[in-house]
Amino acid sequence: MYNYRRLTPEQRREAVEYRRRTERPWHSPPHWKFAGQRQFIISGACYEHAHIIESSHERMTECEVALLEVCEKATTTVYAWCVLPNHYHLLVKTDSLEELRHELGRFHGRSSFKWNGEDNRRGRQVWHNCFD
Repeated sequence: MYNYRRLTPEQRREAVEYRRRTERPWHSPPHWKFAGQRQFIISGACYEHAHIIESSHERMTECEVALLEVCEKATTTVYAWCVLPNHYHLLVKTDSLEELRHELGRFHGRSSFKWNGEDNRRGRQVWHNCFD
């Protein structure tokens, strides 16, 4: 859906109607429900891939530490992680994907509030969902 804003109004209606018919979220990736312990690649991106995380080395380190704290709460194993200027990746094992999503949502909210204050950009959208 990256090209959504470039679509004509008719193309937008068709895209949303298709997602509605197939019982997918209208404007975001689907989140599946899994039971039992499984491995996941989780990716979270800054809105429109803006380079918000890279504004300083301290912010990138802060993001890494906070993500690992989330993983400590909601995963059993962290295999790998990568924090980049505008997104992150986690390779984890968890038996509660919903709890992990919840904790990542809390991280997104806390970091958005803090970074928007630091950048004097209140109201700016920092994160655009996460994909598992």
